[in-house]
Amino acid sequence: MKCARYYNNRDIRLEEIPVPKIGADELLVQMHACGICGSDVLEWYRLKKAPIVLGHEMTGKIVEAGKNVETFKVGDRVFVSHHVPCNTCRYCLNGHHTVCDTLRKTNFDPGGFAEFIGVPGINVDRGVFLLPDEVSYEEGTFIEPLACVLRGQKTAHLRPGQTVFIIGGGIAGLLHLKLARASGASSVVVTDINKNRLVFAERFGAKAAILAGNNIPEHLKGVNNGRLADMVIVAAGVTEAIHMAWETVDRGGTVLIFAPTQPDIDIAMPLYDIWHDGITITTCYAGSPSDISEAMELIRSKNIIVKDMITHRFPLARAGEGFALVEKAQDSIKVIIEP
Repeated sequence: MKCARYYNNRDIRLEEIPVPKIGADELLVQMHACGICGSDVLEWYRLKKAPIVLGHEMTGKIVEAGKNVETFKVGDRVFVSHHVPCNTCRYCLNGHHTVCDTLRKTNFDPGGFAEFIGVPGINVDRGVFLLPDEVSYEEGTFIEPLACVLRGQKTAHLRPGQTVFIIGGGIAGLLHLKLARASGASSVVVTDINKNRLVFAERFGAKAAILAGNNIPEHLKGVNNGRLADMVIVAAGVTEAIHMAWETVDRGGTVLIFAPTQPDIDIAMPLYDIWHDGITITTCYAGSPSDISEAMELIRSKNIIVKDMITHRFPLARAGEGFALVEKAQDSIKVIIEP
């Protein structure tokens, strides 16, 4: 079978590899669509594992089922989660499924940017979800990223009537925009360095889209009835975005740091002001099986429309072009690879 193997952001090779052989508790799934995640082009994160077949936002059709598999059958349309928790460790039992050791070790074989994937038994047990008839393969590629966004907003306790300021208008920031609006936020404002992304933000319902630059707090107040934001969501993994969060969150507000910086970067914070103004800071990583189920229902019910976020589609043979677009972060929102 063919796969798109990652060596670095500018070296994605179409290669031939064997079709995975499955065991009695496993599934073989034919890939129909797989989204390129922003994390796929973070070289500081990916190069240490290269060469590798990436792709974790994958939907497809089951073409072979092991003899012990009873829940699924050949022909089923599915979304497959690459990471799954154990559900029994102290982290899982306390609701912190995404820091479970098992979740951080599990994966399917080889990755979503391949014609077929083998799904291990533990993933079959708790990481395979039937795609509703109303959800296309392409729309299903948004299930995983929306699950991450959903978990973030739940962790930050977003409430109806709050004002939200999103720093970063890429795919994560725009999903945060759509979810915040669907969850009853009174207004959502987005900032980014890219004018094209701000056009999409306004199209998707942002009250205002502010080009990043000087005096962002005053611009925010100007479109937010003279106030800073109840919740600031950092959806850009750069230090400037985090520093902007301290300047744009209102008293009693919350900062959700959704996008990570590189691991060797330390962030200074105005601790006295954060303490004195009652600011809550929280973070979020990945999504749990329950988040995935909720995200899938949001897409099925059309409470969150995702199809209008797809800007580019490429076959496996042109996956490198897709990676280049995502790394450039200028002219694309969601890039999908199809076989």
